[in-house]
This record gives sequence, structure tokens and C-alpha cells, in this order.
Amino acid sequence: MPEMTATDPPQLPKHKLKYKKQFQRACNEPNEKGKLCGGHLKRWFYLADVLEQACGDVRQAFGDQMEIYRCEHCKTLYLPGPEEPRGRNVAGVGSQSIFGLTLTAKPGEEKEKQ
Repeated sequence: MPEMTATDPPQLPKHKLKYKKQFQRACNEPNEKGKLCGGHLKRWFYLADVLEQACGDVRQAFGDQMEIYRCEHCKTLYLPGPEEPRGRNVAGVGSQSIFGLTLTAKPGEEKEKQ
């Protein structure tokens, strides 16, 4: 079993937990052959998961509103890292336009929205 470091999250009995690196989108958990899983990390709403409702250890450990991501293949759970912006898409905030354009509303559009 690998040694735990100070940066490893506390482990749950039925789930493997890891911290997600900044803007990480794919699972980096090695399988039994040593190859990386590579599954997509998706936001996991564990309160709506029927299997997790039966287990209940994630809800008990983190409460109802924790932001957790789960690998679609190996089901490893990822907690956002300390440098990760909260509430953002797993893909990140995007990049700035290299053209420097700022689009403004057309004159007639402002009145329609009000």
C-alpha cells in the first residue's frame, strides 16, 4: 500500500479519495497494470446517487454541499485542491481572447431586456 503524505485527503471505507490538480480533467489513477485510467472527471452530485444514498459515507464525511468530482471509469473521487477556484467548470475558466475585443450590447437590445 502506498505511503500517505500530508497532502493526501482522509480516506473513506468504500471510496478512494484524491485531490484534483488545478484544471485537471482526466483521472490519473493507475490500474492494476500500471496504466493511467484516463477517465473524465465529472461533477458528482452524490445526494442524487441511489448507490451512495444506501452507503452514505460521503454525505456523512462532507455534508450536503461539498464539491466532488468522480472518474467515469474507476469511480475514484476527487476533491478540489486548495488552489482550484470553487464553483468553476472542471475545464477551468477558459482563456482570454488574443484579439482583445469587447462586445457591447446593440442599442435596441438594452431596452428589450428591461
